[in-house]
Amino acid sequence: MTGDFEARLRAASLRVTRPRLAVLAALRDRPHADTDTVITLVRADCPTVSHQAVYDVLRALTHAGLVRRIQPARATARYELRVGDNHHHVVCRSCGAIADVDCAVGPAPCLTASDDHGFVVDEAEVVYWGTCPGCATERTAQ
Repeated sequence: MTGDFEARLRAASLRVTRPRLAVLAALRDRPHADTDTVITLVRADCPTVSHQAVYDVLRALTHAGLVRRIQPARATARYELRVGDNHHHVVCRSCGAIADVDCAVGPAPCLTASDDHGFVVDEAEVVYWGTCPGCATERTAQ
């Protein structure tokens, strides 16, 4: 998989560095990770990497389109490797778990706004909110 990450970085005109590879590996292993989680995972592989370096790598990878940054309401920013498709997220109101949800109806149906107010719309963000199975089971057991 490291070879794939190296190829992705080069295709985006980014240098291949150990911190960048470590961040990509962390997001592969933990989709929807917040920055603190990414830092912890990266430091397991590269103990001397600073917080700022991880923030810089996340920003560069997001800017290059290799990583997607999401930030559900009232939550910290999360990062994932799944980019370039029309998928959404479901978020548990109780524990904050996040899962991917493929678009239910054809290609990019959410991009047609009822009134775009003159904007050129290139992305729509849909977040489903609810209770994950683990939290629902826990509430039922109480």
